[in-house]
Amino acid sequence: MPSALKNSFFQFFIAIFLIGGGFNASAQDTGNPSPLNFPVPKGIENQLFYLQRDPNINTIICELNVGSDGDVIKDKPVSVYWIRYDEKKEKKDLNMIQRKFAYGIDSKEIGKDKYELRFVSHKKLPMYLQRSATDKKFHVYVTVNQKKIQVERIFLRIEGGSFWLPNVKYVEIKGIDTTDSLPTIQRIKI
Repeated sequence: MPSALKNSFFQFFIAIFLIGGGFNASAQDTGNPSPLNFPVPKGIENQLFYLQRDPNINTIICELNVGSDGDVIKDKPVSVYWIRYDEKKEKKDLNMIQRKFAYGIDSKEIGKDKYELRFVSHKKLPMYLQRSATDKKFHVYVTVNQKKIQVERIFLRIEGGSFWLPNVKYVEIKGIDTTDSLPTIQRIKI
């Protein structure tokens, strides 16, 4: 891939996931919603969270990757793939560009049943996969606006622009606030 094209991908996805600094985070801001009606993925046994974005309803699923023995596969604890809702809800793997420059996840084991996760497109935002003391299941956690959130959904609001330079309005992280177990939405304006 030519160097200029690689740089364009990095700029695009760093802009999308620019959460590490230079942003305004707020809770429950509902202005400028997407005009699309997004489906909620159902029936995925080991789903950790999902990612949706304009301009279509196709959804990226991040699923706990377990072996036949039920144990987490340590060198790749998260499996990432599409549900192509506009193609008969077909499950599809990420293509090489998506996996290497956008939605792929790098992982590192940092303790027993605990992994640090980072999107390949934005290394500044660590997420943590770990077993919950409450329900004994694995969940992904992230800290935004000084709140530790059990992540359920990440949403990227894109309004116009082009493939190479989309106009990203905000990123929303929806989940459960771990301090009070209440639903929360943290919006990061780009």
